[in-house]
Amino acid sequence: MRLRSGVFAAGCLLVQALGVGLFLRGFFPVPVRSLPRREARGVPPAEPPPPGPGVTSNWTKIPSPLFKKAVIVLIDALRDDFVFGSKGKQFMPYTTQLVEKGTCHSFIAEAKPPTVTMPRIKALMTGSIPGFIDVIMNLNSPALLEDNLIWQAKTAGKRIIFYGDDTWVKLFPKHFMEYDGTTSFFVSDYTEVDDNVTRHLDSVLKREDWDILILHYLGLDHIGHLTGPNSPLVGPKLYEMDNILKKIHTSLLSKEEESSLPNLLIVCGDHGMSETGSHGGSSEEEVHTPLLFISSAFEKRNGPLKQPELVQQTDLAATLAIGLGLPISRNSVGNIILSVIEGKTMREQLRFLHLNGFQLSRLLQENMPTYEKDPGFEHFKIAEKSHGNWIKLYLEGNNSEVLLNLGKKVLKQYLEALKILSSSLSKQVAQYDMYSMMVGTVIVLEVLLLLLLSMPKALSSRAEFEVPLSPPLFSLLFYLMCLMLCAVHVIVCTSAESLCYFCSISWLMAVGVMMLISALMCVILSAFGKMLENPKLPAKNPAVSNSSWSELDVLMLAGTVGHAVSLGASSFVEEEHQTWYFLINTLCLALCQEICRHYFLVKECDLQLSTAVKQNFEDIEETAQCRNVDIPSCDSKLGKVTSSGEFLRGSEKWMGLASPWIILICCRLLRSLNQTGVQWAHRPDFGHWLTSSEHKAVLSLLAAISLVMIFILVQRRCSLVSKIAMALGLLGVYSYRAAIGNVVFPWQQDSKDISKGIIEARFVYVFVLGIIFTGTKDLLKSQVISADCKFKSIGLWEVYSGLVLLAALLFRPHNLPVLVFCLLIQMIMTRCIWKPLTFDAAQITIMHYWFGQAFFYFQGNSNSIASVDISAGFVGLDNYVEIPAIFLTGFATYAGPLLWAIHLLCYLSSEVSRNSAAMGHGCFCYALICSVPVTVYIILVTGLRHHLFIWSVFSPKLLYEGVRVFITAAVCLFFTAMDQNRSQKIHD
Repeated sequence: MRLRSGVFAAGCLLVQALGVGLFLRGFFPVPVRSLPRREARGVPPAEPPPPGPGVTSNWTKIPSPLFKKAVIVLIDALRDDFVFGSKGKQFMPYTTQLVEKGTCHSFIAEAKPPTVTMPRIKALMTGSIPGFIDVIMNLNSPALLEDNLIWQAKTAGKRIIFYGDDTWVKLFPKHFMEYDGTTSFFVSDYTEVDDNVTRHLDSVLKREDWDILILHYLGLDHIGHLTGPNSPLVGPKLYEMDNILKKIHTSLLSKEEESSLPNLLIVCGDHGMSETGSHGGSSEEEVHTPLLFISSAFEKRNGPLKQPELVQQTDLAATLAIGLGLPISRNSVGNIILSVIEGKTMREQLRFLHLNGFQLSRLLQENMPTYEKDPGFEHFKIAEKSHGNWIKLYLEGNNSEVLLNLGKKVLKQYLEALKILSSSLSKQVAQYDMYSMMVGTVIVLEVLLLLLLSMPKALSSRAEFEVPLSPPLFSLLFYLMCLMLCAVHVIVCTSAESLCYFCSISWLMAVGVMMLISALMCVILSAFGKMLENPKLPAKNPAVSNSSWSELDVLMLAGTVGHAVSLGASSFVEEEHQTWYFLINTLCLALCQEICRHYFLVKECDLQLSTAVKQNFEDIEETAQCRNVDIPSCDSKLGKVTSSGEFLRGSEKWMGLASPWIILICCRLLRSLNQTGVQWAHRPDFGHWLTSSEHKAVLSLLAAISLVMIFILVQRRCSLVSKIAMALGLLGVYSYRAAIGNVVFPWQQDSKDISKGIIEARFVYVFVLGIIFTGTKDLLKSQVISADCKFKSIGLWEVYSGLVLLAALLFRPHNLPVLVFCLLIQMIMTRCIWKPLTFDAAQITIMHYWFGQAFFYFQGNSNSIASVDISAGFVGLDNYVEIPAIFLTGFATYAGPLLWAIHLLCYLSSEVSRNSAAMGHGCFCYALICSVPVTVYIILVTGLRHHLFIWSVFSPKLLYEGVRVFITAAVCLFFTAMDQNRSQKIHD
């Protein structure tokens, strides 16, 4: 079957996307799970039996509750320093007083990554560590079916009221007797989301018909996403939260006179906030949140204030269950916080710890075959035996100091056992689906091998080749491989103890995947056999038969391979931006060498050209003499043309020599704009300086200049209508940023007129869609009606211009210079490097890919989920709409690579007249260079799946690579659609 390079590459990437999807589904594991929820309420264990005959303990019931009512105030994105630091003392005076001198136990709760809302709510209410794939599920939370504190409370007859983030309503449907959910994803609103919660407080605090009240405040998190943790909006919001806590605490204290049991107020955060205002990663600011237990049951704090103790966020579920007289959730890996129960008798404390240890040991038995050899299980059995001895002394009426000392010893043994059991279960949380991972890896690896073997033919002058499909599909090897793989599938699926995703799909789909794997393998073997039969490979550049690898080619190959190999080190993954910065800087130096060689070294072909020109002039002179033409006049005109050409040649030469250094200066300036990575992300950068409130005038001026520069750089190839639309759209971008308070107009004196900017943003969207529609119309005209390359070039550039306008709208104002430098570097390289030096499509494609990756990090992105700017998904929306929000967030995140990829398409379409195979070569090279890192990384993370940093470093990067594969497949499909004219010409 004869295929063009672009079609073949796009098809390969679609197959690779299937393999990556299978690998991701297997790699991101299903967390440790116990019995289904309906079976979770079993008979609680009795106290450990005392040794010897005649003495028994009849305490078999769940202990009575410690608190009558519980109020849980969850403040989204509440960092520990917002309460325990200088901001807490300044803006939360009442809470600070409780922490320092009140009846309060304060802790720093450590959240496990991913630090996003839905997994953290799961951790708080179940005590388990959610799977990393919950980052994606966070966008559309399904009902929580495992055992959890809310379900236990409802089953026990507790009446629960909830106000706040509607994620709770999705996770716990029909669990609340009264609720009012607020959309959490509309980050442009930081007032109404909290007012919607607070407006219920006065009435509900007066009522007695509830047992548990849950309040989830979202405003602080939204302020962080919009303006960061150092925003002047943070202080007033903390002060608002402090007044709310004061109101709740005062109300609870006033109700305790009528009750025998005290009430409990819990203040916590689901996650923290990074220095950029986002969350999702594993930095200290994101994982450390305050946890306060406030109740009259606790003694007032005396003496100097100590540093809050570090506990795990999962400890809240077990502690709160004991406090409310409920069973501990079966899937909980948390420990009871001893400070909360230390006011009870020694027997009660030991009973609570025994229940916790029994639950953890049972969960360990269900998830680890060799649980008896686990140190935590052994320590628990020793503590249980010592507990039995203590009960014997207690029941015998022994009140001596021996009983007290033995009780303290048993207490320490239990705490040590609980700590080790919790650690063992946390490590067992990752149950990888190795079968699905292996199937996905095989598909991805086969696609890469097929692309590598096809490279000589795909980069030939015709950019098409014969895919050996028919012989392999009708060969005996194909059927044998299918039968073998189906047999392996049956064996694995019938013998696997754990749930396997690939075994859960229909047999028809599974057999289809097996046939795909077999076909790919047979095609690879066929292509490899043909290479062995004809080992002589075509030259890299068909136009020059004796071409060889240049230094630039070696640099590109070494850079691509070196980057892929470097992903095996966690430090290189965390600081991957440094790799790309180094590569593009080295590329600029190599281009400088190529330019010097081009302009200063005389080549043999230049000598031949000058000889040919001289001979032509001699022929012209001889002809002129025969026809009695006035030669001197011709000489004078020729001299003028020659001098003009020499002048242009000289200016072109000096512009070419200066261009790599201009690009290096631009890249250096961009590095100072956004500090990214992990090691130095906390250090202030120019972006922090610009976004501070006292420099708003400077930011406004920079944003205005950037928008003007964008118009100048983009409009040169647009039609008149698109130029007008672009100018109005960029004016709308500035108006939108002024409306939401990021920048100011010269006549704007204050920020009283700040709004959500919905009208202004939608005004820009109209022009974005108009420009893209105009470009699409020209593309359709070139594809269907006239087959004119001129219409295609204009259409592609207008589509590109529309995407630039969209990026300008979604980027933060301080990031607009990134867009300006992107356009400037593209213009410089097009005019001064690529065209004068006549690089081939493969080299230009690799350069575009490298700069696209570098600009991904110039935007401020990193391999941490915390760097994703989710506020971009809500520009112009007055409520949360899932599909537009996901699209806008994805585009804003990958704007750098996407704009460079579309610019590559624009450039190669203009080169079709010089090289008809340029677009096919570009599409194939783009697919190949994107396939290399994802294939290598999948193999690396499979080997490193038990690495210490697998969830904090390697897993987020894997998600980024997976999304990049799907985006690359879409780009290659666009390439293929734009290369249809050439296909028609060939068939004609």
